[in-house]
Amino acid sequence: GYCKARQRLPEALLPRLVRDTADGLQDNAPQAWLFHGRRVVLADGSTVSMPDTPENQAEYPQHSLQKPGCGFPIARIVVLISLAIGCVLDAAVGAELAAVNQFLRSHAAAGTAAATVAGASGRVARYAWGDDYHDVIAAKLDKIDNFLRGFGGMQKCYVDTGPILERDYAAQAGVGWHGKSTMLIDPRLGTWFFLAEILTTLDLPPDNSQRDRCGKCERCITACPTGAITSPHRLDARRCISYLTIELKGSIPVDLRPLIGERIYGCDECLDACPWNRFAEVSRESAFSARESTIGMALRDYLALGDAEFRIMFRNSPIKRIKRRGFLRNVCVALGNVGDLNDLPALERAAVDPEPLVAEHASWAIGRIRERRDAKKAV
Repeated sequence: GYCKARQRLPEALLPRLVRDTADGLQDNAPQAWLFHGRRVVLADGSTVSMPDTPENQAEYPQHSLQKPGCGFPIARIVVLISLAIGCVLDAAVGAELAAVNQFLRSHAAAGTAAATVAGASGRVARYAWGDDYHDVIAAKLDKIDNFLRGFGGMQKCYVDTGPILERDYAAQAGVGWHGKSTMLIDPRLGTWFFLAEILTTLDLPPDNSQRDRCGKCERCITACPTGAITSPHRLDARRCISYLTIELKGSIPVDLRPLIGERIYGCDECLDACPWNRFAEVSRESAFSARESTIGMALRDYLALGDAEFRIMFRNSPIKRIKRRGFLRNVCVALGNVGDLNDLPALERAAVDPEPLVAEHASWAIGRIRERRDAKKAV
């Protein structure tokens, strides 16, 4: 039975756990459970994470709450898995980046056509420096799933593959607490970790949640380049650079493009700013190690990628999900912000790209670079 199985589970192998009820995972879940999720979608499209208090329940109606709808109503336990991203820029990674840059500079100095002359480079969110975390973590969840099956459990695993309120579950499970950026903070890992979930029928003991340790700190709020964190625990996703460069499929609003800077996939500013990162640990997972394609290329070189080259370069990378059109759109915006006259030939070719999204953003970037040139002449 489950009780005997639970007694045989080695305590050291148990991830942090949080108990839930069967009704809580159904689409017709009661309002009380929905508020337990602590995530509210406001009428203007922004989201808020907040404590489950009577005052908050009275202020925000039921229809504004996100529902999990995971389609696994028999589960009673959510097993939270956290895994360090491991992309803290330590000496080893810094040396790798320096070696890549030295390689590019040496070939440029030698005048070889195969190399790229020094040019503006872009910034990729650290979680996307290496292999796709979806694949890396899914393989680990399969092992835990098989382990739990040995004790009679039925499981369903998620790595951003279903509508699970993972940060809220993780906070209840004691993995960390909600930071003012709405991101979860782990006292051992800071903000640098992934979350994944396993729904199981096994009746496992829950862990206790942690208290909020942010205090008066608001570094994440002031660090946001676009002001997307409008107040503690409130995020306007429509202004978030991660949304603009990854989730948004169309044209990036013109007024927000200059604020994106040289970021071409995601943004780490609110994560970087958190003082709890002084305790962060570098992951032992080699799959998360940085690739040359994410930290060592000049922006203009990306514009030469066709569909086939893009798929090859970003095979097994999270970047592949936004496809060539989305990635080159981002590259054009970055060049519009930090590029110079040497980037104009590549941008002019991109301005006649068959993909309208790329061509439009390339034309915008050309205009920005020329504006900067004209401004210098006028001085």
